[in-house]
Amino acid sequence: MAAETPTPPPATRSGEPNHGLRIFIPWLVLSVAAVLIIWFVWYPHLPPGGMSSAAANQQFDIAVLAVIAAPVMILVLLYFGYALVVWRQKEGDEEDGPAIHGNTRIQATWIVVSTVIVLFLAVFGTVELFAAQGSGAGQGASPIFTSGVRNPLQVQVIGQQWKFTYRYPQYGGFETTDLVLPTNTWVEFHVTSIDVIHSFWAYQLGIKADANPGVDNIAYAKVYHTGTITVRCAELCGLWHGAMFDYGAAVSPAAFHAWAQATEVRLTSVTKMLPPYALTYDPTVVPQMSKAMVAAGLTGAPGLYYPPTDPEQP
Repeated sequence: MAAETPTPPPATRSGEPNHGLRIFIPWLVLSVAAVLIIWFVWYPHLPPGGMSSAAANQQFDIAVLAVIAAPVMILVLLYFGYALVVWRQKEGDEEDGPAIHGNTRIQATWIVVSTVIVLFLAVFGTVELFAAQGSGAGQGASPIFTSGVRNPLQVQVIGQQWKFTYRYPQYGGFETTDLVLPTNTWVEFHVTSIDVIHSFWAYQLGIKADANPGVDNIAYAKVYHTGTITVRCAELCGLWHGAMFDYGAAVSPAAFHAWAQATEVRLTSVTKMLPPYALTYDPTVVPQMSKAMVAAGLTGAPGLYYPPTDPEQP
């Protein structure tokens, strides 16, 4: 009986390069570079800017999320590219690749890192929403976040088709289409509507609060420096929704005080025609408010303000 030929041992893969190290080193270099660019170059220019506390908080949140996301995104793209180049099937090679077995160390690392990132984002997001005006939105009549200042400047934002008007209760309750705010001052916005649903979006302030009829929606912001404020309606509210935008201004406290006092005196007779200041208004007083606006030199039908480009004027 012929002797059996011994089966040769399986081929070793001693010449296989260290793929993990090949991926890790460029990933580390690219991740460090990306994080530094995001934090020191991109961060100062992120929207909505740093004009107010709410805007600065949102800018910080975006930067933190970008710093966390960049290494993850780089790893995924780098691994994908490496697999396409190194592990792609060679032309004419129709054999099955080597069997792949689980790597406990890699799996455990992936699970731990993913869990830490997710839990951190959950805690970070909750803290920013509850304690640092991260959302920038109105929080209803009983806001979770308050500025802690005893006597902030109160500005009531009244949405109406198709204009935002502003009442200043601490200056006689006059109402104007001019949004003027002082710097280095906490502002307490009270956002409401007297017809349909609008959305008060003061871009540079990081404020975006719904204006609902019969609802007092409160938002806070501390204005840091002077500049122009772009105000738009961010909720489809009718025919001229697209034209419902204007510009406000952040000025020095002295300039604001002078403006507010002068406007209060100038609109004294008009203010007497308005309903008493309240957190919300009954829609039946809309004609009265519109009449007061017309007396102040603003043309418009009951609650309907038409842009000057509209060929049909009331």
